[in-house]
Amino acid sequence: MAEWKQSLPARDKRIKISGSSLLGVFARCTDDIVLLPAMVGAEDLAFIEEGLHVKAVCIPPGIGSVTGSLISANKSGFVVSRHAEAEDLKILQEHGKVSRLPTRINAAGNVILANDSAALVHPGLSTRACRAIEETLEVKLQKGTIGGLKTVGMAGVATNKGLLVHPRVSEQEMAVLEELFQLPVDVGTVNLGSPLVGSGLLANSYGYLAGDETTGPELGRIEDALDFLA
Repeated sequence: MAEWKQSLPARDKRIKISGSSLLGVFARCTDDIVLLPAMVGAEDLAFIEEGLHVKAVCIPPGIGSVTGSLISANKSGFVVSRHAEAEDLKILQEHGKVSRLPTRINAAGNVILANDSAALVHPGLSTRACRAIEETLEVKLQKGTIGGLKTVGMAGVATNKGLLVHPRVSEQEMAVLEELFQLPVDVGTVNLGSPLVGSGLLANSYGYLAGDETTGPELGRIEDALDFLA
């Protein structure tokens, strides 16, 4: 990881992207980079880089502004919507392996919850789609739900240090997550009580950013679950 200088005035961990607190819909981060839509301004881009301690890569309009919903990523590569254009793929290929999700369920960021070693995916994904995810992200994979939701990428956030998931996760789902990821799992909310933590939170091993409406107690829960407490 590169050394980072404090170039911006001190700010808390809350931000909007393109005027929205749904950070996980618009962006996707790993321990190496953060993917952002091209319309993000220079000041916000610098703040996001500083908060996550990684460099930003801007994705052109071809994949749309909802970068986080359409791309799942980790240190090994990127699984993207089958509608991603050649220009999008070329940019991503500079940073890892890339594959399109070969299924009608193609909002990859919404249906894959992954870190660098494991992935929980939408139970309706085909064998072919699961194989593409396993090979591209180089992960152990299992199908499942979180809080009964199939859109597991929006119902949880996974880093290499811990998981934060939908507060209605069942005991059985929790056991699956703990066994699959071999990490502590906790529950929480973002943006004034939204249980879809993946929609309002960006996190990697080095830092996190939450939607602008996230409360202090919610931030505390995030920091505890993802091991950012001093």
